[in-house]
Amino acid sequence: MASKVIPAVFLLCFLIVVIVSFRPSPFPIPALSAFLSAKFNTDGQSPDMKKYWIVFLKRGPHPDIDAQEAQALQQLHLKNIGRLSKEGKIIVSGPFGDTGTIRGLYILDCKDSMEAERLVNTDPAVKAGRLTYEIRSWWTSKKSCVFK
Repeated sequence: MASKVIPAVFLLCFLIVVIVSFRPSPFPIPALSAFLSAKFNTDGQSPDMKKYWIVFLKRGPHPDIDAQEAQALQQLHLKNIGRLSKEGKIIVSGPFGDTGTIRGLYILDCKDSMEAERLVNTDPAVKAGRLTYEIRSWWTSKKSCVFK
């Protein structure tokens, strides 16, 4: 019986040493490593992708105002959109075609979410509480759309 236990113990010890000392490389296949290096920058972002900021404009806590005040606020809202568009910050904007909670959206070209939030807070309708917002980052391929 001892003649079978000793080889089993040696095999078990060998497997433990192999398991403990095994450290896989991050990219074990050289071709895969080269492919990934060509596709992604050192920060892990693809050079073929660009980040934008989508702003969902939602019904705010103060949606009920008289028609004349609503019209004046809408004109200021549109004027702000035009200004941000001329500055190259708003790429796309517009309302949704229903009366749901989400009223419209912007797609912003900003360096970060703080800049996007700062720009959204220049909207008179947001300032007045007629609209609130949710900001989400959005990646798209530079080759698949008309955004520059």
